[in-house]
Amino acid sequence: MRVTRCLVTGGAGFIGSHLSERLLEQGHQVLVVDDLSTGRSDNLASIRNHPRLEYVRGSVEEPELVAELVDRSDVVYHLAAAVGVALIAKQPIQTIERNIFPTKLILERLGLRAARGEQVPCFIASTSEVYGKNPKSIWCEEDDLVFGSTTKPRWSYGVSKAIDEFLALAFFQELGVPVVIGRFFNVVGPRQTGAYGMVLPRFVEAALAGRPLVVHDDGRQVRCFAHVDDVISAVLRLVQTPEAAGRVFNIGGDQPVSILDLARRVVARVNPEAEIEFQTYAAAYDESFEDVRRRVPDLSRVTATIGYRPSQSLDEIIDSVAASLRRD
Repeated sequence: MRVTRCLVTGGAGFIGSHLSERLLEQGHQVLVVDDLSTGRSDNLASIRNHPRLEYVRGSVEEPELVAELVDRSDVVYHLAAAVGVALIAKQPIQTIERNIFPTKLILERLGLRAARGEQVPCFIASTSEVYGKNPKSIWCEEDDLVFGSTTKPRWSYGVSKAIDEFLALAFFQELGVPVVIGRFFNVVGPRQTGAYGMVLPRFVEAALAGRPLVVHDDGRQVRCFAHVDDVISAVLRLVQTPEAAGRVFNIGGDQPVSILDLARRVVARVNPEAEIEFQTYAAAYDESFEDVRRRVPDLSRVTATIGYRPSQSLDEIIDSVAASLRRD
């Protein structure tokens, strides 16, 4: 990859900070923008004084700031968004606004540059939440999106990210903006916090502290987990691959595990003395909360396009998260 100036929105977040580190390692200039609403400045501690890093504390909801930053960039990685089931359930207005408006601002600016003949690749971070509660056992990118009632706030996240995808694909089709969409499935690793409901760091934090691991509902919900290093590698390769433009890709792991079994594995590897407790969704969130029983991606498309395969097992991922939290 040639040396470029890369804009990373949400660059002080969990995934954004890892992406920023990798871009610097590759020799690029990195422009990070984050308002620290859910990101943390400590996530950038290892690169804060790097000569090729520029950090701007600000919101990508500010049109003038977005225009300035996008105009200065050769590649855009848009990761800024509402984060976590807990936050989404409590703040649906912020979820909708923070997901849709900044994406529109960024795409509009990239559209203006495309009209001038400037092709600026853009990665849009989406989520497995866009599938809603599709009943299929394995989800592929062309599957229908099946959302619950508008009276259930948690679906606002998936719907708003789906709007992001529609916008991005429209800008590709109408204006030729070379945009790639990645739907993340449970990305985990060092520096991720359990504060917003992320299940693996929440379990590991509890085990290290000797507290019970709280499993919601019956624990039979099925998920797949991928280490952030594998996910970042996929993001970078997709942006570098011209035939990926204008397409949607599942990115994550494809080895299913129930949440109860995940808790048991964390106990076994982190603290065998820790206990497991169960909590209803109503107690964890509210009476309106709905969950998805199974969330497993079909990775055929991303594998065929860039040869992606997850490199780390679930046990290795648990050990990585535990080692990071012990250092903290």
